[in-house]
Amino acid sequence: MNCEVIDIEEKKVLKRAAAGDEAAFEQLVLQYQSSIYNLCLRITGNAEDAADMTQESFLKAWRSLESFHFESAFTTWLYRLASNTCLDFLRSVKRRKQVSLTVEDDDGQTQLLDVPDPAPTPEAALLSQEEHELLAAAMQRLDPEQRRILTLRVVNGLSYTEIAAVLDVKEGTVKSRLARARENLRKKLLQSGNKADAKASNRQERKGGRGNVQ
Repeated sequence: MNCEVIDIEEKKVLKRAAAGDEAAFEQLVLQYQSSIYNLCLRITGNAEDAADMTQESFLKAWRSLESFHFESAFTTWLYRLASNTCLDFLRSVKRRKQVSLTVEDDDGQTQLLDVPDPAPTPEAALLSQEEHELLAAAMQRLDPEQRRILTLRVVNGLSYTEIAAVLDVKEGTVKSRLARARENLRKKLLQSGNKADAKASNRQERKGGRGNVQ
């Protein structure tokens, strides 16, 4: 399932990297490391673990890139690899840590994560720092699989079709899993005393998703 048009230049870089060109692969790392780190951060819930899983994901990508045959978009393949790496990690250590919504920039300054919000969904409706902390705590009380699918939808901005390709499931399955994850997140937020925001988010969600992209 090819959900994205593969750029001709990127395809050339991918082929060089698959042939063992380290400089070409480094170019891919520089292009995608930020989005993969954010994905890993939201799934693992810990900045140090996210950094380790990002490194592990790219190491796996380097070792198996020759198996990528352009049957899907490279980002789809990379997101699947990274999210599976994170879930394997969580299963192996059996731990759940609260996510930090801050990272250090190149100058060592602490910055709030800039999370793109293509659709006004419950998990992206909170604005203040306090509300972000409530959201982080609620997200970390979800099952890792639910955190993964919410992260792919909200943080990475993937459509239902793209998420289906990453998870290798049908679009209908994606929609039902997202619905369950959002409902569970809503319950966690309500338990945190964030009833008003949860209701507002529910109203926004009913108005529509990421444009008309399904």
